[in-house]
Amino acid sequence: QVQLVESGGGLVQAGGSLRLSCAASGSIVSINRMGWYRQAPGKQRELVATFSTGGSATYADSVKGRFTISRDNAKKSAYLQMNSLKPEDTAVYYCNAAVRYYNGRIVTGDYWGQGTQVTVSS
Repeated sequence: QVQLVESGGGLVQAGGSLRLSCAASGSIVSINRMGWYRQAPGKQRELVATFSTGGSATYADSVKGRFTISRDNAKKSAYLQMNSLKPEDTAVYYCNAAVRYYNGRIVTGDYWGQGTQVTVSS
């Protein structure tokens, strides 16, 4: 009953920018945490950025100063502005959220989107 949908990926040259969006839908009571992970071919999935209800944001060292995470509580959405992109940023980017929702009773769950491909050429 909870869905996450990513958008905004694509092909861009090094030094360019992309903006990713993640929209959550369903009978959501609250979103405790929402953020972004990525996985490159042959690599394990890694944290990119997270944004908590309390307003605290965390970033991977490799993206600090280049990426910015934001959210819109009314739209139940999170965004990732990616600037000064590098070839090593190439990966599938996944939205992740810890959600409290109503399904007869209030329950919690951890959800993932299907991913959006980001490819940065040199």
